[in-house]
Amino acid sequence: MPDILILYYSRHGSVAELARHVARGVEEVDGAHARVRSVPPVAAVTSVAQPPVPDEGAPYASVGDLRECSGLILGSPTRFGSIAAPLKHFFDGTAAEWVSGTLAGKPAGVFTSTGTMHGGQESTLLSMMLPLLHHGMLLVGIPYTEDALNATASGGTPYGASHVAGLDDEWPITDDERTLARSLGRRVAGIAAKLAR
Repeated sequence: MPDILILYYSRHGSVAELARHVARGVEEVDGAHARVRSVPPVAAVTSVAQPPVPDEGAPYASVGDLRECSGLILGSPTRFGSIAAPLKHFFDGTAAEWVSGTLAGKPAGVFTSTGTMHGGQESTLLSMMLPLLHHGMLLVGIPYTEDALNATASGGTPYGASHVAGLDDEWPITDDERTLARSLGRRVAGIAAKLAR
Protein backbone atom coordinates (compact mmCIF):
# COMPACT_ATOMS: atom_id res chain seq x y z
CA MET A 1 0.00 0.00 0.00
CA PRO A 2 1.57 3.31 -1.01
CA ASP A 3 2.31 5.67 1.87
CA ILE A 4 2.70 9.14 0.36
CA LEU A 5 4.57 11.70 2.44
CA ILE A 6 3.18 15.22 2.12
CA LEU A 7 5.95 17.37 3.54
CA TYR A 8 5.45 21.13 3.80
CA TYR A 9 6.28 24.37 5.51
CA SER A 10 3.50 26.92 6.01
CA ARG A 11 3.91 30.31 7.60
CA HIS A 12 0.38 31.72 7.39
CA GLY A 13 -1.70 28.61 6.70
CA SER A 14 -2.28 28.61 2.92
CA VAL A 15 0.31 25.93 2.17
CA ALA A 16 -1.06 23.84 5.07
CA GLU A 17 -4.56 24.10 3.62
CA LEU A 18 -3.30 23.18 0.16
CA ALA A 19 -1.54 20.17 1.75
CA ARG A 20 -4.88 18.96 3.09
CA HIS A 21 -6.36 19.01 -0.42
CA VAL A 22 -3.31 17.17 -1.80
CA ALA A 23 -3.81 14.57 0.96
CA ARG A 24 -7.46 14.12 -0.05
CA GLY A 25 -6.31 13.39 -3.59
CA VAL A 26 -3.80 10.82 -2.34
CA GLU A 27 -6.49 9.03 -0.34
CA GLU A 28 -8.78 8.84 -3.40
CA VAL A 29 -6.40 6.14 -4.73
CA ASP A 30 -7.35 2.68 -3.48
CA GLY A 31 -5.08 1.62 -0.63
CA ALA A 32 -3.04 4.84 -0.62
CA HIS A 33 -2.39 6.67 2.63
CA ALA A 34 -1.34 10.31 3.06
CA ARG A 35 1.25 10.97 5.77
CA VAL A 36 1.17 14.73 6.38
CA ARG A 37 4.25 16.27 8.00
CA SER A 38 5.68 19.77 8.43
CA VAL A 39 9.06 21.22 9.36
CA PRO A 40 9.82 23.76 12.10
CA PRO A 41 10.81 27.34 11.24
CA VAL A 42 14.49 28.28 11.22
CA ALA A 43 16.22 31.52 12.18
CA ALA A 44 19.74 32.92 11.87
CA VAL A 45 20.04 32.93 15.66
CA THR A 46 18.13 30.40 17.71
CA SER A 47 17.78 31.19 21.38
CA VAL A 48 15.15 28.54 22.13
CA ALA A 49 14.79 25.26 20.29
CA GLN A 50 11.42 24.36 18.83
CA PRO A 51 9.53 21.68 20.75
CA PRO A 52 9.85 18.17 19.23
CA VAL A 53 6.10 18.18 18.55
CA PRO A 54 4.36 21.36 17.32
CA ASP A 55 1.58 22.87 19.41
CA GLU A 56 -0.80 22.59 16.45
CA GLY A 57 -0.83 21.32 12.87
CA ALA A 58 1.01 18.40 11.33
CA PRO A 59 3.81 16.64 13.23
CA TYR A 60 7.39 17.50 12.27
CA ALA A 61 9.01 15.25 9.70
CA SER A 62 11.94 12.96 10.36
CA VAL A 63 14.27 11.20 7.96
CA GLY A 64 12.37 8.04 8.93
CA ASP A 65 9.37 9.46 7.09
CA LEU A 66 11.53 9.61 3.94
CA ARG A 67 12.63 5.98 4.33
CA GLU A 68 9.07 4.74 4.86
CA CYS A 69 7.31 6.65 2.07
CA SER A 70 6.45 5.32 -1.39
CA GLY A 71 6.27 8.86 -2.79
CA LEU A 72 6.76 12.46 -1.69
CA ILE A 73 4.80 15.65 -2.34
CA LEU A 74 6.66 18.76 -1.19
CA GLY A 75 4.95 22.10 -0.39
CA SER A 76 6.44 25.52 0.30
CA PRO A 77 5.47 29.16 0.24
CA THR A 78 7.54 31.19 -2.17
CA ARG A 79 10.49 33.08 -0.73
CA PHE A 80 11.78 35.46 -3.38
CA GLY A 81 10.86 32.91 -6.05
CA SER A 82 12.46 29.97 -4.28
CA ILE A 83 11.93 27.23 -1.70
CA ALA A 84 11.49 28.42 1.91
CA ALA A 85 14.51 28.10 4.22
CA PRO A 86 12.90 25.58 6.63
CA LEU A 87 12.40 23.02 3.85
CA LYS A 88 15.85 23.70 2.40
CA HIS A 89 17.29 23.23 5.90
CA PHE A 90 15.48 19.88 6.23
CA PHE A 91 16.82 18.62 2.90
CA ASP A 92 20.32 19.87 3.72
CA GLY A 93 20.29 17.27 6.50
CA THR A 94 19.50 14.33 4.21
CA ALA A 95 22.97 13.52 2.88
CA ALA A 96 22.88 9.97 4.30
CA GLU A 97 19.55 9.34 2.55
CA TRP A 98 21.01 10.74 -0.68
CA VAL A 99 24.06 8.46 -0.47
CA SER A 100 21.94 5.38 0.28
CA GLY A 101 19.34 6.17 -2.41
CA THR A 102 16.44 6.21 0.04
CA LEU A 103 14.23 8.24 -2.32
CA ALA A 104 15.63 7.07 -5.66
CA GLY A 105 12.96 5.82 -8.03
CA LYS A 106 10.04 7.11 -5.97
CA PRO A 107 7.54 9.57 -7.51
CA ALA A 108 7.43 13.16 -6.29
CA GLY A 109 5.40 16.32 -6.84
CA VAL A 110 5.46 19.89 -5.57
CA PHE A 111 3.00 22.64 -4.56
CA THR A 112 3.20 26.26 -3.43
CA SER A 113 1.27 29.36 -2.41
CA THR A 114 2.15 32.95 -3.25
CA GLY A 115 0.83 36.34 -2.25
CA THR A 116 0.36 37.54 -5.82
CA MET A 117 -0.26 36.00 -9.22
CA HIS A 118 3.29 36.81 -10.33
CA GLY A 119 4.95 36.15 -6.98
CA GLY A 120 7.24 33.40 -8.25
CA GLN A 121 4.99 30.33 -8.28
CA GLU A 122 6.70 28.54 -11.15
CA SER A 123 10.26 29.39 -10.09
CA THR A 124 9.46 28.20 -6.55
CA LEU A 125 8.05 24.92 -7.86
CA LEU A 126 11.13 24.43 -10.05
CA SER A 127 13.50 25.21 -7.15
CA MET A 128 11.69 22.63 -5.02
CA MET A 129 12.33 20.00 -7.70
CA LEU A 130 16.13 20.36 -7.48
CA PRO A 131 16.71 18.42 -4.24
CA LEU A 132 14.17 15.83 -5.41
CA LEU A 133 16.11 15.32 -8.66
CA HIS A 134 19.37 15.00 -6.71
CA HIS A 135 17.70 12.30 -4.61
CA GLY A 136 16.81 10.44 -7.83
CA MET A 137 13.06 10.93 -7.54
CA LEU A 138 10.66 10.71 -10.51
CA LEU A 139 8.98 14.09 -10.93
CA VAL A 140 5.22 14.17 -11.50
CA GLY A 141 3.41 17.27 -12.72
CA ILE A 142 -0.15 18.07 -13.68
CA PRO A 143 -0.96 17.45 -17.37
CA TYR A 144 -3.15 19.71 -19.46
CA THR A 145 -5.62 16.86 -19.74
CA GLU A 146 -6.73 18.12 -16.32
CA ASP A 147 -9.52 20.56 -17.31
CA ALA A 148 -8.97 22.84 -14.30
CA LEU A 149 -5.44 23.61 -15.54
CA ASN A 150 -6.93 25.18 -18.67
CA ALA A 151 -9.70 27.00 -16.76
CA THR A 152 -7.92 28.40 -13.70
CA ALA A 153 -7.70 32.17 -13.36
CA SER A 154 -5.65 31.89 -10.15
CA GLY A 155 -3.17 29.18 -9.15
CA GLY A 156 -2.27 25.95 -10.87
CA THR A 157 0.61 25.07 -13.21
CA PRO A 158 1.85 21.99 -15.06
CA TYR A 159 4.81 22.02 -12.63
CA GLY A 160 2.57 21.48 -9.62
CA ALA A 161 -0.40 22.73 -7.66
CA SER A 162 -0.46 26.33 -6.47
CA HIS A 163 -2.59 28.96 -4.77
CA VAL A 164 -2.70 32.75 -4.96
CA ALA A 165 -3.37 33.80 -1.37
CA GLY A 166 -3.30 37.60 -1.55
CA LEU A 167 -0.82 39.86 0.20
CA ASP A 168 -2.54 39.37 3.57
CA ASP A 169 -3.47 35.72 2.95
CA GLU A 170 -7.07 36.87 2.47
CA TRP A 171 -8.05 34.88 -0.63
CA PRO A 172 -9.42 31.38 -0.05
CA ILE A 173 -8.40 28.44 -2.19
CA THR A 174 -10.48 28.45 -5.37
CA ASP A 175 -12.34 25.46 -6.77
CA ASP A 176 -9.76 25.11 -9.57
CA GLU A 177 -6.83 25.30 -7.12
CA ARG A 178 -8.50 22.67 -4.92
CA THR A 179 -9.14 20.40 -7.92
CA LEU A 180 -5.53 20.68 -9.10
CA ALA A 181 -4.15 19.97 -5.63
CA ARG A 182 -6.25 16.81 -5.42
CA SER A 183 -5.21 15.85 -8.94
CA LEU A 184 -1.54 16.12 -7.97
CA GLY A 185 -2.12 13.90 -4.92
CA ARG A 186 -3.96 11.31 -7.03
CA ARG A 187 -1.26 11.29 -9.70
CA VAL A 188 1.64 10.76 -7.29
CA ALA A 189 -0.23 8.08 -5.33
CA GLY A 190 -1.39 6.35 -8.51
CA ILE A 191 2.12 6.21 -9.92
CA ALA A 192 3.47 4.96 -6.58
CA ALA A 193 0.87 2.19 -6.63
CA LYS A 194 1.85 1.18 -10.19
CA LEU A 195 5.55 1.15 -9.28
CA ALA A 196 4.84 -1.06 -6.28
CA ARG A 197 3.27 -3.82 -8.45
